Amino acid sequence: MDKIILHAYPPSPVSEKVRVGFGIKQLHWHAVTVPRIPPKPLLMPLTAGYRRAPVMQIGADIYCDSQCILRELERRFPTPTFFPGGAEGMVWGISRWCDGELFNLVVRLVMAAIADDLPKDFAKDRARLYLGPDQTFDQLSGDLPHLISQIRAQFGWIDQRLATGRSFMLGDTPGLPDIMTYYLVWFLRGRWAGGPEFLNQFPALITWEQRMKAVGHGNETEMQAEEALEIAKAATHTTPQHIEPGDPLDLESGMNISITQDLDGGDPQVSGTLHYADRETVAICHENDQVGTICIHFPRVGYRITAG
Repeated sequence: MDKIILHAYPPSPVSEKVRVGFGIKQLHWHAVTVPRIPPKPLLMPLTAGYRRAPVMQIGADIYCDSQCILRELERRFPTPTFFPGGAEGMVWGISRWCDGELFNLVVRLVMAAIADDLPKDFAKDRARLYLGPDQTFDQLSGDLPHLISQIRAQFGWIDQRLATGRSFMLGDTPGLPDIMTYYLVWFLRGRWAGGPEFLNQFPALITWEQRMKAVGHGNETEMQAEEALEIAKAATHTTPQHIEPGDPLDLESGMNISITQDLDGGDPQVSGTLHYADRETVAICHENDQVGTICIHFPRVGYRITAG
């Protein structure tokens, strides 16, 4: 029941971020491939309708969003750490930059550059998520030089950090800042025809990229989605019931809450009974016939919680 299961769409850059986290931790894990767009009938029973991937499952505990997944990996498997040199705390702020403004720029560039080749259903779904209702990636074709200029300046910051003689962002071993930046480099190189030439202007980043690639993904074994559902149904979640005092939302154990991504492109709310909440994480209990009672974890940052 303690198997690590990652439900993911393999070409997803965010899935690559988590796979590299497994590599740093040298973990054995099981890969379940999910559809790239809804419906996702063998994933959503585990997430109460949350549609995005990757999602990590350990028994009947479900972790949504890579922020939540990586934090839980560090809690369960503290060695090797994601924070070499004692860099806990503010290093999480890098995720707000990399997963926010910089990620949006990279996605817009990649998708706009290949807009004519994207399957229509996929292009419509991703445009809704990253651009908003009734927007399309081909509308960005004239904006490509601007997008490249914005990414170029910010990748320059990464290159400057790595040009100081460090093997990785925090020293001699890879950590969370490396994970948060590498997945964007991986995405640009693999999905944009101009990516390799663009990246060549950052020599320190290029050599670091090869070191990050060598980290690998740990030990991966394929698993069928049906087996993952059976594991969840047979397991009991291990999350303690706890509400940290002084919560700004006046959260109380057992209350019904809804969770959705803040400023999102229309994703459905996820609802359940509040089981756990601290400054960084919230978890709800949810029950359905396919998986029984599960505990679904979300990060606080970037998500809106409402009672009822």
